[in-house]
Amino acid sequence: MSEADQLKALRVRIDNLDERILELISERARCAEEVARVKMAVLKPGETPVFYRPEREAWVLKHIMEINKGPLGNEEIARLFREIMSSCLALEHPLRVAYLGPEGTFTQAAALKHFGQAVISTPMAAIDEVFREVVSGAVNFGVVPVENSTEGAVNHTLDSFLEHDIVICGEVELRIHQHLLVGENTATDRITRIYSHAQSLAQCRKWLDAHYPNVERVAVSSNADAARRVKGEWNSAAIAGDMAAQLYGLSRLFEKIEDRPDNSTRFLIIGNQEVPPTGDDKTSAIVSMRNKPGALHELLMPFHENAIDLTRIETRPSRSGKWTYVFFIDFLGHHQDPLIKDVLEKIGQEAVALKVLGSYPKAVL
Repeated sequence: MSEADQLKALRVRIDNLDERILELISERARCAEEVARVKMAVLKPGETPVFYRPEREAWVLKHIMEINKGPLGNEEIARLFREIMSSCLALEHPLRVAYLGPEGTFTQAAALKHFGQAVISTPMAAIDEVFREVVSGAVNFGVVPVENSTEGAVNHTLDSFLEHDIVICGEVELRIHQHLLVGENTATDRITRIYSHAQSLAQCRKWLDAHYPNVERVAVSSNADAARRVKGEWNSAAIAGDMAAQLYGLSRLFEKIEDRPDNSTRFLIIGNQEVPPTGDDKTSAIVSMRNKPGALHELLMPFHENAIDLTRIETRPSRSGKWTYVFFIDFLGHHQDPLIKDVLEKIGQEAVALKVLGSYPKAVL
């Protein structure tokens, strides 16, 4: 068989597969519509239907990755299914999601990575505004940054948990790649100013010291704002990611200039619904301990005694008084697990206050 005949046969096969894939996706979408009808039919007066189930979506993605035999990698397959699930969920009930804006930020990228492209996403000017939108019910969920592998905790997010009664419903991790972006009118050999968010400037400090040691570094409200400014200037550049570059039509002068190749940011999904256990969960809590010697030791001992993996601990000034602090802790397990219940009970006996912010599936992607 000639090369032309082989390619023709393969294309016919691909066309047939595409038609089958379309048929199966359409069938899945019809099932999603039926799920919505069933949920609405059994709804009691005054009840609010729950269409998005984080534990269910996490299970589906993990299951798909477990049975995947290639040649596409697990993450690529999971991303494809995420978009299918996002579009099907939109048929049940379109999700409204607030995120730390403006458009083109890494937080928007995290929101789309977690929920898919079919959500209605709304940029907010500040982290506290994202919290307020969720608390008021104006949106179903919010997405906020909580920590970066290079720069540490995002204190504005931690402080917002002290001020709002809200539930953590999920997490998403995003590999952060920073690029030096320029516009079509930029004189690349005469750059005198580089814009970016303060945290991004810090993440690229060594690279900037080596390549642009005498260029002014200007911290702005977001990387997207940095990209927007460069669009109208001839002598400046911006440090930002792919979404900002696409949004403002900028090109990469240098790619992946972050000092640490493993630079990642963790984002939290905040909402108003409790998430059932999945068997692979994480819990976040706020603890206020009595101001006495050994207070931190008393907080940590129950985790050690029950062999619970404590993944993060941060301190922030308490609102209750000068020189008093609260601990933000993350650990593996769900607050409904018997072992975790025992740990929380022991901590509660010694703490001034204990608040579980939420238990949620560990990040899949």
